[in-house]
Amino acid sequence: MSTLAQDGLRKRVRETDLAAEEEPLIEAGIASDEKEVKIEAKRQLDAERRWEFVIQIIIPAVLTITSIWTHCYKIGWSDIVVWDEAHFGKFASHYINRDFYFDVHPPLGKILLGMSGIIAQYNGSFAFESGAKYPTELNYPVMRIFCALFGAFTVPVAYYTALGMRLSSAAAVLIAVMTLTDIAFLAISRFILLDSMLLFFTTTSALCLVKFREYQKLDPFSFEWWFWLAFSGLSLGTVLSVKWVGLFAIALVGLHTVEDLWEMLGDLKMPPRTYINHWLARIVFLILVPASVYIFSFWLHFEILNRSGPGDAQMSSLFQANLIGNDFHENPLQVAYGSKVTLKNNGRGGGLLHSHVQRFPTGSEQQQVTCYHHKDANNEWTITKPWNSPEPERPDEIEFLKNGDVIRLVHIQTGRNLHSHVVKAPITSSENEVSCYGNATIGDQNDHWKVEIYEDVAAKDIDIVRSLTTRFRLRHVMTGCLLRSHAVNLPQWGFKQAEVICQKRGDNSSINNIWNIEQHWNDKLPPGGKGLYKRRFWNDFIDLNVAMWSSNNALTPDPDKEPDNLVSQPWQWPLLLVGLRMCGWGDDAVKFFLLGHPLIWWGSAVSLVVFLGLMLFYGVRSQRQCKDWTDDEWDDFWFAGKVGFGGWFLHYLPFWIMGRVTYLHHYFPALYFGILCLGFILDHATKRFSSRVQAILLSLATVAMIAVYLYFADFAFGFTGPARNYAARQWLKTWRFYD
Repeated sequence: MSTLAQDGLRKRVRETDLAAEEEPLIEAGIASDEKEVKIEAKRQLDAERRWEFVIQIIIPAVLTITSIWTHCYKIGWSDIVVWDEAHFGKFASHYINRDFYFDVHPPLGKILLGMSGIIAQYNGSFAFESGAKYPTELNYPVMRIFCALFGAFTVPVAYYTALGMRLSSAAAVLIAVMTLTDIAFLAISRFILLDSMLLFFTTTSALCLVKFREYQKLDPFSFEWWFWLAFSGLSLGTVLSVKWVGLFAIALVGLHTVEDLWEMLGDLKMPPRTYINHWLARIVFLILVPASVYIFSFWLHFEILNRSGPGDAQMSSLFQANLIGNDFHENPLQVAYGSKVTLKNNGRGGGLLHSHVQRFPTGSEQQQVTCYHHKDANNEWTITKPWNSPEPERPDEIEFLKNGDVIRLVHIQTGRNLHSHVVKAPITSSENEVSCYGNATIGDQNDHWKVEIYEDVAAKDIDIVRSLTTRFRLRHVMTGCLLRSHAVNLPQWGFKQAEVICQKRGDNSSINNIWNIEQHWNDKLPPGGKGLYKRRFWNDFIDLNVAMWSSNNALTPDPDKEPDNLVSQPWQWPLLLVGLRMCGWGDDAVKFFLLGHPLIWWGSAVSLVVFLGLMLFYGVRSQRQCKDWTDDEWDDFWFAGKVGFGGWFLHYLPFWIMGRVTYLHHYFPALYFGILCLGFILDHATKRFSSRVQAILLSLATVAMIAVYLYFADFAFGFTGPARNYAARQWLKTWRFYD
């Protein structure tokens, strides 16, 4: 072999040896790189977990603690009955004393107020007169704190709701801070009222909606899916059981559910059985569960309030007969001529036949006849024979009232006869007027009424009229019309009492044309005794709900309240054109002014308009085939807008339609959704920037909210001295903060 060949061979051998030596080193380097990648991935995962822990636990914990402290700060400073504590404090007393009362709102929130009184060891003896000083033995701060906690917990709920809407953590903090720092939210949550409970259950209903939608997309029929669906039903039931405004939250969830089911109907990959299961689950948890919670609150209401109280007259005679302390068992069983009676209309929420000395301003201008829902001497009538009846052969003989008898009803307080004639009724002008006319010697055939027994709920013999159980019609003999009361209220000249008419073409089976004897006095007859009268829950449930509806409709604007600046109009609310003085305004008094946070109220109003503009803008771009979104991004945007704008719209628009009187606090549930919309719009507007810049911008907005809150905070916490000292805070003249 030549020297050159040998040298080449040695060179190849050395290269091979070197390569062999380098292989382990290369492999070791690759392994080292992979290890570093794994370590870096683990670090990132740990950082993400730590950040997730901060987002899900630390931030809401800080918000909750801050919210509790803020809501409870100086809560007992004012030691007088403030604003509507005069009403709701009384209701708490009724639950503690167990005496029946009537109110236009469902009972759950007021039952909780009664519970707060028990926690405070309140004995139910305080009258809660407006402006009265709390007695030293009444631990009213505890009752206020109980309500304030509901307001405090709306803050973390708002935070989690924002995260569920796929907003950034900075936007979620902003929304929570706005919920915390709104002066109106804070002020109204610190007193013995229902509004903090209403707001809390409204916020939980919105949270359940966004969380359920999350699991509907990720894992239908999972445990979490069932949990949030069930919690949705409970939240909707509770918000409805506090105030009927909860119907608007039900509408929001209901509309989303309909849309959801409609979209699933178009999913051809979904088996029919699965689709039916989606329907059944929603029927059970979004219809039956809320209805059950609502009904249960009334069952609890009836079970607790088992004593006779100021609200008895709103309920049926049989319901009242079962209340402890009621004297209906002293009623003589059978009704006779010469008996003194009160007559109860059987219409839902029907009142007692009533008259008073005031006259109708139109028509016959005779003495008014109405139906009144409270016990009063003006409800009492005497059953007498018609005009020109022959004198009885034996005056002391008792003659019972029978089916088909013609009678006169004499109003005891004024001595006038129940009367009807062919004169238009004051409101329902298509029917005949009912009035009181004449006296013991002056009268005519228009005072005559025929008794027509409809049924007896306790006896088979329906020939004789019995107290409480016999239901009958009163037909006007001369014209054939039927005595009727219905859910139509007279104007202020009739004291907002229910109209009584004589219906020309009377429906014989209409409950509004049917009456019963409620109270009955006759010294010649023995008392009926206890245990004769049975009540039915469903009848009581329907009666009370109809009475609530009728009373709500009777809450029409009253010009007498305008000077107090209590009443406001829906168009004034989004622009924060009004505030409300919650108590006396003397210089020495601790004063509270119900006023919204200007940046929040005005900002939310602007955000609603911006959202509509964005929908139009993106709609046009979509029509032009511009692809601004992925399907998931558009779905999240549309859903967040539905919750914010849709929730606001559903909670606000009905107040334009209602005929009842409206106040500033009626806007608060709508405002909450306005806050969600504002946070959503700000988050959307800052997404074009980096996450760090977005966080900085949203944090600056949060700081601005806190700064304005601190400037107006005394309005919620209370202040003393002349209101004019705060004149600089009256940014709008319409706030009327000082005279």
